[in-house]
Amino acid sequence: MNNLTAILLGVLLLIGNGLFVAAEFAVVTARRHRLEETAARGGRLVRTAARTAVRNGRELSLMLAGAQLGITLCSLGLGMVAEPAIEHLLEPVFGLVGMPESLRVPIAFAFALALVTFLHMVAGEMAPKSWALTHAEAAAMGLALPFRGFTWLARPLLATLNGCTNALLRLFGIRPRDELATARTPHQLAMIVGESGRMGLLDRDEHDLLTRALNVDSQTIEPLTRPITEAARVSADADEAEIRRIAAQTNHLRLLVTGATPQDVLGVLHVRDALLHPGTRPRDLATPAPRLAATTTIPDALATLQDAHAHLGLVTTNGQITGLISQNDLINQLLTA
Repeated sequence: MNNLTAILLGVLLLIGNGLFVAAEFAVVTARRHRLEETAARGGRLVRTAARTAVRNGRELSLMLAGAQLGITLCSLGLGMVAEPAIEHLLEPVFGLVGMPESLRVPIAFAFALALVTFLHMVAGEMAPKSWALTHAEAAAMGLALPFRGFTWLARPLLATLNGCTNALLRLFGIRPRDELATARTPHQLAMIVGESGRMGLLDRDEHDLLTRALNVDSQTIEPLTRPITEAARVSADADEAEIRRIAAQTNHLRLLVTGATPQDVLGVLHVRDALLHPGTRPRDLATPAPRLAATTTIPDALATLQDAHAHLGLVTTNGQITGLISQNDLINQLLTA
């Protein structure tokens, strides 16, 4: 291999080293929720890259092993190829300036080693690291597909290396993790909110709102439950006139559809549906209402209602329907607790 070819190959290895470094830092620092948002609303290629970046974050141990393998191979190759080539180019130059032959080789070697080390640290390590830290999501998506392709090709070797590493960690009582933990406990979040308020990063209203929301994290819905006997309801076979009368009397647009007893709830009827489908009985228009145990926490109850696209939920005690809860009740508690 001639010197020019070796230097060109060294440049490629230097670029490859930088890409692996950037991929390593990006897969750790990229925010998953931002990648998921991009995966949901971007163009086809952008969505593919964002989804791949999310998958990379879920296989953190494998991807970091792939990055380390790539960095090691590029670094070794750079030292084997670029340093001798630069040394061979410098020896004649030193001869032209009259340097003694006994000094040409060691000085050329030292200069080549210093130059390659400098370029490796600056262009191959520090610059890509800084880019990945300041543009984490862009770096994660831009490198996601080629990075995953490399790890796919090297997967058998990486699996072996990971297995050895995990065995060594377990030997010292350390539990390996394959995914970066991002969850925070309510206590940790409360500390973050308190510190942010103290430092002036949150205004007073935002601080109070977040504090109230965290305080209700462990509160149950039982104190907010309205007794089922007080709920606005219509019978399963009520006609349109009866539905209009009860809606006007109770000032509610959503009515429980019940059978023989208040606890025999068939679902929830929106008055609008009754008006749009005259002559149809409530039992045929009712939509199911989620059932929530009285011990359910406020955040969990709100999440359940939102997931079910339901405004009302039925509260149960020992399996029996005892009350009613609405999204408005839960949100008001979050905002005013």
